[in-house]
Amino acid sequence: MEAKLGKFFESVTNFFTGGDQIPSCDRDIVAGCEQEVREAQEGSNEELKNECIMRLSWALVHSKQPEDVQRGIAMLEFAFAASLGTNTSPLKLREKLYLLAVGYYRCSEYARSREVVEECLKVYHPVILTSPPVFPGC
Repeated sequence: MEAKLGKFFESVTNFFTGGDQIPSCDRDIVAGCEQEVREAQEGSNEELKNECIMRLSWALVHSKQPEDVQRGIAMLEFAFAASLGTNTSPLKLREKLYLLAVGYYRCSEYARSREVVEECLKVYHPVILTSPPVFPGC
């Protein structure tokens, strides 16, 4: 109970002080995702393996441990590079880029995070960053 109260007061303090508003994961969640990946590796369903790896990547970049965040970034960079030559859906590509941007942000690499967010927006809607906005009636 005391631990839950501590987390509550920490979240309230972060809210009022402008602290990190990105959700975070603890070691138990990361360990659970790692176990899912190990179990999925034994099967032959490629889609399940990819889903488990993406969940693990999400948990790693949202971890409070800097080494986990670095592992998540490495996994996502590899996954992004592997998907460039393939017929990956824009939604999956955007998800990888978004998580990569979160990882860079969590490592205080703000400029790199912004670059990746801009790439993410280009994947989602190529017109967003290539032309000025058009406002009706202007």
